[in-house]
Amino acid sequence: MSQILGLLLLSFFITSILLVPFIDYLYKLKLRRRDQETRDAFNNRTPIFDKFHSWKKGTPIGGGLLVIIVVTAITLWSYGLFEKSPKPWELFVILFAFLSFGLLGLYDDIKKTFGYKNEGFFGLRLRHKLFLQLIIALIISSAFYFKLGYDFIFIHWFGTVKIGILFIPLATFVIISFANAANITDGLDGLATGLLIVCLGAFWAIAATLIDPTLAMFIAVWIGSLIAFLYFNVFPARIWLGDVGALSFGATLAVVGLLTGKIIAMAIIGGVFTAEVASSLIQLISKKYLKRKAFAVSPFHLYLQNKGWEEPKIVMRFWLAGIMLAALGVWLAGM
Repeated sequence: MSQILGLLLLSFFITSILLVPFIDYLYKLKLRRRDQETRDAFNNRTPIFDKFHSWKKGTPIGGGLLVIIVVTAITLWSYGLFEKSPKPWELFVILFAFLSFGLLGLYDDIKKTFGYKNEGFFGLRLRHKLFLQLIIALIISSAFYFKLGYDFIFIHWFGTVKIGILFIPLATFVIISFANAANITDGLDGLATGLLIVCLGAFWAIAATLIDPTLAMFIAVWIGSLIAFLYFNVFPARIWLGDVGALSFGATLAVVGLLTGKIIAMAIIGGVFTAEVASSLIQLISKKYLKRKAFAVSPFHLYLQNKGWEEPKIVMRFWLAGIMLAALGVWLAGM
């Protein structure tokens, strides 16, 4: 445990030192929000979002890239140094999700920043983004099934239920869902990052009970880096995760949850993420099939902001909800 805590502190220290020059570097690259008119995945204007967030024009995006680099480097170094019973395929599914979804998000960030004026479309088209996510998630899910032997789900009060090859589409769905849930939630300063730290703390506790040093080590390194990042991400944020961070971290959070085998508990631990993506999905279905909006605006955090809630108030209360849901999820996972 002392080694794992040491890695957390090391990750925090390195990320803290690099963040300020990294922010300056992003300013030089002009990788920041320049246009006050934001657009959603369908290239539609988002005037309500602009109403509350246009003053944030110029804030650098892409902060998740630094976290990915630091966490990956320390994880690989510590894995070779401290891991006495190596689990290479477990490390593969973690880092492959971390890096591949990160690269996809980075490409989307670059398209949004530099490509919109030239191409007239804000980032990757939704169908292209979902197709790429599907391919990546299928690779990860196949590694779970064929290399790690995951062909089951654990249902509380019923025990382990073998589902065979159906585990692949289930895991694929979970990974894509959490990737997009984190991306949707990353709309207020510090919201997604704080919730990620809470969820990872819960999975760290579960990993400790499962005696999984590889997973516990990665989670600790990731938490340390996120805490350093959160210092600059809280309201008013000096840097945002961007799609590079949100997509990567959401997908990897799902992979961490799948590795624990506690899928039901994972949905509860990440309950705020689940609620955020559910509100957006309900809005999308209602607009497409009922030809009217279910809510004045979605996701749920933007709905509350439109109702008059101040941004820091929403973030803090979502964090508190996340803490209690994480506690409930850990309790259920231990039953």
